[in-house]
Amino acid sequence: MSAGVEVGSRVTRWRGIALLMGPALVASAAYVDPGNVATNTSAGAQFGYLLVWVIVGANLIAALLQFLSAKLGIVTGQSLPQLLRERLPAPARLAYWGQAELVAMATDLAEIVGGALALNLLFGIPLLPGALITTTVSMIVLAFGRAGFGRVVVVMLGVVFAGFIAGLLFDLPAAGDLASGLVPRLQGQESLLLAVGMLGATVMPHAIYAHSALASERHGRVETDRLPRLLAATRTDVGVALLAAGAVNLSLLLIGAGALNGMDGVSSIEGVHEAIGDTLGPVAALCFAVALLFSGLASTAVGSYAGSVIMGGLLHRQIPVLVRRLVTAIPALTILAVGADPTTALIYSQVVLSFGIPFALIPLLVLTSRRSVMGEARNKPATIVAAGAACVLIVVLNLVLLVLTFTG
Repeated sequence: MSAGVEVGSRVTRWRGIALLMGPALVASAAYVDPGNVATNTSAGAQFGYLLVWVIVGANLIAALLQFLSAKLGIVTGQSLPQLLRERLPAPARLAYWGQAELVAMATDLAEIVGGALALNLLFGIPLLPGALITTTVSMIVLAFGRAGFGRVVVVMLGVVFAGFIAGLLFDLPAAGDLASGLVPRLQGQESLLLAVGMLGATVMPHAIYAHSALASERHGRVETDRLPRLLAATRTDVGVALLAAGAVNLSLLLIGAGALNGMDGVSSIEGVHEAIGDTLGPVAALCFAVALLFSGLASTAVGSYAGSVIMGGLLHRQIPVLVRRLVTAIPALTILAVGADPTTALIYSQVVLSFGIPFALIPLLVLTSRRSVMGEARNKPATIVAAGAACVLIVVLNLVLLVLTFTG
């Protein structure tokens, strides 16, 4: 084969893989939501580069589990909720649906509140009207249909990536400081709490449900001869998506560590925005606020999509996505209407989410390890060990987070 033909063959192969990518990019909106913004900037501001290793480790765990979710959808042609409906008795199915709905509402709370905060920072819009605007825009995004919805979310994520990475460029960290943060260590209970929050919230339950559905809808049930190529494309898709999400989260921590370290009032998103403006200038603060807005819009659209996947899969009832958008937005709108502190609401929404993590991760690991479900694509022993250890770690850390939140 000539060099030209070989190069052309490689280009064609990579072009084919690129055309199969996309679901992981949409699902990755869960990893750059306003809750992540608050946690990562606060970690950097309080402890400098100490917890860089947590973000790197969390990203590796997320990549593995998101690949398993996508693989489940590709091989079976069904989402995780659909597969569970077939295997759970009616009472257990209803109980499972109840906790999943609670998780969906908690997810929406964090993301709508984040969008409202961004509108307040950018335009001075009060929080409740800002929440209504965020809800309305996410409904418009969902109205584009499944294919259009995915494209819009990917564009929004591009804005999020550019906005938060741009903030980092105003104050680049020294290579030595960054390298020191890769050494696992902690400094007291407060750093433990932040590390647990960052690691324990690595995998949002709705991201697991959504990714399995996105992959199954995109590809359907795949013939055996096409499976290796599609799984290779999926690995690339997950790798690119989680690399981008990890870069955003790392940049937020580095901004906190470099520009905000030791400053007062940076425990809230509003305080972080003000401090960025004071230390890095108004352009950096504007980039932060714009990226925060698109973070809230993208993640809340994906969260609403996940809610429809959960109900449709577990109960076999199709409720319009726009109707579900309104229902899951009610808790967030109610909390802001009564004047609750938005940052406190964000924190407790993450606590509620922690309850739902075992219900998504354990069935994912069990189903993807069964020959009866996955055939020859079932998890290999090394994957089972790695994913099992990740699941145990995340569940234990979330239990620690719950204990520290209510007793600390």
